[in-house]
Amino acid sequence: MIPVPTGYHILIELLPSSEKKGSIIIPDKTRERETTASILGMVKKMGPDCYSDQVKFPSGPWCREGDYVMFRSYSGTRFKIGEVEYRTTNDDTIEAVVADPTAIERA
Repeated sequence: MIPVPTGYHILIELLPSSEKKGSIIIPDKTRERETTASILGMVKKMGPDCYSDQVKFPSGPWCREGDYVMFRSYSGTRFKIGEVEYRTTNDDTIEAVVADPTAIERA
């Protein structure tokens, strides 16, 4: 059911936004805005041409399937399957691999 990215595209599963911040319950609209502006997710699938440009990526891939990554907010194409939101984005929009995504907050 999950789409297979083509070319140099990467499929990222966005992290679910928290319903609470401390003891404060976050309204649905605010959580929706946070998800839209999300900058963190897990790489689910990579297109066959990801990171194949030796000139652009001389040291090899920036990430692998299963990695948590940081990417530009509002980048890529957003869609949902059930309650899970995904984003397809280009291989060069990945900005960092993140060991613990729960430790990072969008500023």
